[in-house]
Amino acid sequence: MEGITTFKSDYRPYEIIQQPHHAPEEYKPNQGEMDLGTTYKRDFNSYKIQPVAIVRPLERQQVKKGKLDTVPTYKDDYRAWDIQKSELYKPEQSYYPPTVKFGNSTTFQDNYVPWEIQPRQSFKPSSVVQRPTVPFNGDTSHRLDYAPYQLESRLVRPKEVYRPTNQPFEDLTTHRCDFQGLVGATAKICRPAHSRVTQNAQFEGSTEFRDSFQPWEIPPPKVKKVQEYVPPAGSMQLHSTSHLDYVPYQAERVIPIRPISHRRNHHFPFQGKSTTKEDFPAWESCRQGLIKKQQQIPNPSGKFDGLSTFRSHYVPYELIPTESCKPVNVPLQSSCPFDDVTMYSTEYAPKKQEICPASYPSPPGYIFENTNSQGHKFFRKITPAVKAF
Repeated sequence: MEGITTFKSDYRPYEIIQQPHHAPEEYKPNQGEMDLGTTYKRDFNSYKIQPVAIVRPLERQQVKKGKLDTVPTYKDDYRAWDIQKSELYKPEQSYYPPTVKFGNSTTFQDNYVPWEIQPRQSFKPSSVVQRPTVPFNGDTSHRLDYAPYQLESRLVRPKEVYRPTNQPFEDLTTHRCDFQGLVGATAKICRPAHSRVTQNAQFEGSTEFRDSFQPWEIPPPKVKKVQEYVPPAGSMQLHSTSHLDYVPYQAERVIPIRPISHRRNHHFPFQGKSTTKEDFPAWESCRQGLIKKQQQIPNPSGKFDGLSTFRSHYVPYELIPTESCKPVNVPLQSSCPFDDVTMYSTEYAPKKQEICPASYPSPPGYIFENTNSQGHKFFRKITPAVKAF
């Protein structure tokens, strides 16, 4: 086999023309001085500025003559009036403490007049069931207005007896009657016989990628050498600036200002009585019993009859099973042979199976060239000779 790929055979090298490079011109500074004048300098007219005169008046020094009188105007003009104390118009409260506990009556008790409660007349109907004395009248408007008419006798047709047919059931359909098929010879199977290609040569697992791309030798990474730690000579000075500049002072302990609590130890028992407990004793209360209403309808004394209206009026009828008209499930038997011809078997065109040239020790149509270091053989395809005219 040739070692030429599609890229190698179709690749055409082109000549590369180098593009012209533009060389910049050398910078030459302009001769002469630069005019740094601006529009502001040209149009601006300066004015002479005079110092501003101070408007604040001069400070005058007061000359102290004599003693300063510090009496204010309010104190000099104010005169206190002689006001007499007014008498109270509030009536005297004549309160006498009671001699008995809770002896004083309240305003509500003094003004309250008790009235006798009179029960109201109840207009609610009594819940007692009243038994009727007149017999029950079951006549209705339908029963009173209904007029019975005599009906004619209805014609009853006799029921026809089912008679099965003597002829067998014909299960032929329209498709089976009209399309009976074309009579012809049985189609032959054109499929070629399966022939397995075997080879005794050992399979080579080398590929073009393995042959063309050999592994490179990668040098091991360099290991950086770490210098050995050498401790410094001498002892470490652990003094800080705060430690050196700190001056300790001898201080006395602060005496607490809080007075000492004197606890009293009482050996007699605690008296848990209070004014509220003595003035408000607990009332004796009894739980009220349940209020049940008396039953007015008496319970039935006889035995319960479990017969319902449906059971008493129900009339059972004999069930007659419906006759089935479904045909008997019998397989269809035919004397004609089964036609197994398909469109695939009639239109199948067998194709020639090509054999891979690598399975031959010397493939036909190729010439052996050489063998590489891994034992891979290279062949070249024989090109047919073209006769010149």
